[in-house]
Amino acid sequence: MSDSVFPPAFLWGSATSAYQIEGAVREGGRTPSIWDTFSHTPGKTAGGETGDIAVDHFHRYREDVALMADLGLNAYRFSVSWSRVQPTGRGPAVQVGLDFYRRLVDELLAKGIRPAVTLYHWDLPQELEDAGGWPERDTALRFAEYASVVGEALGDRVEHWITLNEPWCSAFLGYGSGVHAPGRTDPVASLRAAHHLNLAHGLAATALRAVMPARNEIAISLNSSVVRPLSQDPADLAAARRIDDLANGVFHGPLLHGSYPSSLIDATSPITDWSYVRDADLRIIKAAPLDALGLNYYTPALVSAAPDRVAGPRADGHGASEHSPWPGADDVLFHQTPGERTEMGWSIDPTGLYDLLMRYTREAPGLPLYVTENGAAYDDKPDAEGRVHDPERIAYLHGHLAEVRRALTDGADVRGYYLWSLLDNFEWAYGYGKRFGAVYVDYATLERTPKSSARWYARAARTGVLPPVTAEV
Repeated sequence: MSDSVFPPAFLWGSATSAYQIEGAVREGGRTPSIWDTFSHTPGKTAGGETGDIAVDHFHRYREDVALMADLGLNAYRFSVSWSRVQPTGRGPAVQVGLDFYRRLVDELLAKGIRPAVTLYHWDLPQELEDAGGWPERDTALRFAEYASVVGEALGDRVEHWITLNEPWCSAFLGYGSGVHAPGRTDPVASLRAAHHLNLAHGLAATALRAVMPARNEIAISLNSSVVRPLSQDPADLAAARRIDDLANGVFHGPLLHGSYPSSLIDATSPITDWSYVRDADLRIIKAAPLDALGLNYYTPALVSAAPDRVAGPRADGHGASEHSPWPGADDVLFHQTPGERTEMGWSIDPTGLYDLLMRYTREAPGLPLYVTENGAAYDDKPDAEGRVHDPERIAYLHGHLAEVRRALTDGADVRGYYLWSLLDNFEWAYGYGKRFGAVYVDYATLERTPKSSARWYARAARTGVLPPVTAEV
């Protein structure tokens, strides 16, 4: 096969998350999640913007599925709003909430699009946060019950399942730096949350398998970092190892190997004694083996040791905060990598995606991989004719998909690629100022307009061949 040709069974998809697109936050019994509360707290999001309406996907899902079909996509990854299904985070389901997702799945299947359900994309029911949130063990137990409810409702028609999206963000941005909901800034709470998210995955995977057909595939999506040292100096290598432990090992250690890295335990021992890890926890996490692994990639990290243990500038791409999302690593400096950047300020380096795919090919041989998120934000604007040209995004997609193809050639079992995102949407603390969508959304009218990158991606999806960057679309 040529360097631009993908396997016939490769999934060409796009991805979204519930709070970023659905809106309808008070319909059908839905109650506030931590992101409703956070976005309505003054000063937490750009311009005080919220996901109350977002892009109104709750009412426009048929239009959005038709867009996907028009673009030739054969897969779609979406998340379920926990508080739309279980308003208090516990107890029986609200059927009107489940019915929305039943209708969405039916619409996708009717158009020949494979649904992939993500159970948790950061929108914890506020009532569970009020009871302590992810730092508390009970939240993991509640998540398993919720997984069982959704799995029983949709498992007969949905074969691809993802328990958690980017648990690193949930733990360390939500409870460490505070730039994400619920906005807490407690390093011990962030490490407790990371463990209970791992436990939640293990318990949920077991619960899903009890209610779904055996053919269904259960995965997790990690935003594993490609961490590179500034130099080969031993101090910089040690700094990179510490960030790698906090970004990657804290999750893939228990998930793949049944243990936390000893170097992570040692580095964080001045902060926590890890007594919240009970004897059976790691067995539960490891005993619910992954059927596949989702990897989200945007940009690599470049780090060094700070001289004299002086904390350096926060250049890690995770928002401005006086509090670090890296517990026990305040003396590590993050550096901007050279080259072009997206509107998020993130450096563009497709080789990082190749490195990530090959790392997990070695880390977990035989485990199928999916790129469950990859994309870029640019300052997209319609021209005089209403068309949206985004050649920068086309170049970005071409570069990263070429690295996926290279990884396939070198033995990585990559089964699919989900472009982030289908639609411009609410970009968390950045509000509506950052556009990641392949489809442009006019936030005043909610009109959808596929960008030139969407047409380029559609051509790749239909043919299984990467078009040239300069291809007419």
